[in-house]
Amino acid sequence: MPTRRTLRYLTGIASILALLATAPGPVATAQQPTTGEARTTAPATSVTTPAADSWQPPLSTRGRYIVDAKGDRFRLKSANWDGAQGSWTGSGSVEDPANHHSGQNSSGIPLGLDRVPLPTLLADFHRLGINSVRLPFSNEMIHATATVPDSAVAANTQLRGKTPLQIFDAVVSALSRDGFAVILNNHTNTTRWCCGIDGNERWNSGQSTERWIDDWVFMARRYADVPRVVGADLYNEVRRDVLDDPNWGLGDEHDWYTAAQRAADRILTEADPDLLIVIEGINWTGIPVDGLPHERPTLAPARTLSHTLTDAHKLVYSAHFYGYTGPRHSGATGIGETHDPRYQDLSRDELYRVLTDQAFFVAEDSGRHYTAPVWISEFGIGSAETGTAPRAWFTNITDYFADHDADFAYWPLVGWEGHDNWSLLRYDSAGRRYGILDQGDWRGTAWQRLMTAPERTGPVDRVPVWRMLVTDHGDHVQSLIERGRGDWDPGAYKAACPDGLRLIGLSHTAGRGLCTDTGADDPRAPGTAHTVVTDERYVPAGGDWASGYTKFQCPSDQFLIGYSRRGGRVSAALCAPARTPLGTTGRTVWFDRSDNRPADAAGGDFARGAYKGQCADGEYAAGIAFTTRVGSSGSPDALLCRRLS
Repeated sequence: MPTRRTLRYLTGIASILALLATAPGPVATAQQPTTGEARTTAPATSVTTPAADSWQPPLSTRGRYIVDAKGDRFRLKSANWDGAQGSWTGSGSVEDPANHHSGQNSSGIPLGLDRVPLPTLLADFHRLGINSVRLPFSNEMIHATATVPDSAVAANTQLRGKTPLQIFDAVVSALSRDGFAVILNNHTNTTRWCCGIDGNERWNSGQSTERWIDDWVFMARRYADVPRVVGADLYNEVRRDVLDDPNWGLGDEHDWYTAAQRAADRILTEADPDLLIVIEGINWTGIPVDGLPHERPTLAPARTLSHTLTDAHKLVYSAHFYGYTGPRHSGATGIGETHDPRYQDLSRDELYRVLTDQAFFVAEDSGRHYTAPVWISEFGIGSAETGTAPRAWFTNITDYFADHDADFAYWPLVGWEGHDNWSLLRYDSAGRRYGILDQGDWRGTAWQRLMTAPERTGPVDRVPVWRMLVTDHGDHVQSLIERGRGDWDPGAYKAACPDGLRLIGLSHTAGRGLCTDTGADDPRAPGTAHTVVTDERYVPAGGDWASGYTKFQCPSDQFLIGYSRRGGRVSAALCAPARTPLGTTGRTVWFDRSDNRPADAAGGDFARGAYKGQCADGEYAAGIAFTTRVGSSGSPDALLCRRLS
């Protein structure tokens, strides 16, 4: 969400302290209704959204696109219906509306239920043209037992006497029945406005990672039978707290990459295998002081370390962009502001390059281990904005989304008239509607173009999948079949491709692997049979394909799906039987002294800084060779690559 607070950082001899102070953010003071802004009879920017029966859940991915159960493209044209994540700003009485964001006390439930009946709200959402809603919640909301004040649901009296979670249930069900796709978003830990130094910096600020994941399993199970709950957006704007940065892959308690991987695995295996898993990049690291390191990494780390889920077609990456922030600008004004450019300071061409470099390369670089749909799950601006630069930024970024056929979610969807002019829809205390559907809202032109620009529709062809295996800090067994069979090499770090994929590449060091389905959809024979190879018994007489090296070779008509290691040494090869006979002619691919991959480098660099070997698209890996002679670590040196047929 928009950062409405300034981060103040003071440098001392012994430490650097971060302090939070109120800042003139996008909505610093309550706005009074503008004359002539009231609801019009025929909204100028009304867009018709597809009927509920025009798409079928669940959703999955094919390359850069999200598709429905029929394989038709489903573009996330979304907005954020906030409130359930909390609105209290963190100081003063929680009962005083003045101490809530923009003077809007949400009572920990989606905004607007005090002013407008649910059916009317949903009808207005349809008029906007959106087909999906990002629905934020807090961990505190899940466990709250007190009922919501009657005044918070004054326009929906059927919700009186319910807890925030029960009201959240009703909203989820209503959205689903009305045809909207719902993406659950764990926005905050506490029911407090985000996003500064507020106790919600990381998924495990003030709670354990296990508690956070348990809450996700609970929520995914709770809505598993609601057909149009299609996604789990794991955590919002992971960022630095006073003392520490989050990281992407270090394996410690601040490792967002690993925490997201663990949460995704448990959601898909214990709660709801149909959900899309949405993983946002890192929102901020470092201290925003000129001369000290600081930046907004966003999705850049995924270039070298991407996620592989148990279902290779469920990963969506996301990022946030606001005009007043920047690639190295926190969005602060005054104390804590640096001299780095904000996004709104960039020219149109510069902005486009930055959007690609920070996020959209994930979708636009086809055939890479990180290729996935990118959902810009937050962007927005106020209807009262008069600045030339912010207005130009909004036009430029919506043009980019339109031209690149991007998935997006505007922030926010609903607000109170006279309080939050960023909202697409605002309602006064009598339930009258104002906002982007009115003739006078300057944002309408850009919104209309975004919602009506040409886009990919209809069936999306299947494309090859590439996914990396990572044993940096432990196991990475993504095959559900192999998980069901148990530990096939106790004490070793183990990796196995998701079911339907085969191992096609290995790194000489670093323990990385590359999986794919290119050239063969799910080549594994039905059943759970496998072979764990720990010696040379399957190397046929006269078939020494790596003389002087130890060779772990699969039996005839089996192919590599995984491997294990103890330290740097190869511990075992994991093979699965093929559903059809495999080719027996092949070649040795050495990679102990340099890279040895196909010229097109399909799959991308899956082990940055290490030598890598990779079979060709029409081949399968049938064996791993290594040596333990003096001076060698026993790490992979060669692959036996054979034709699939």
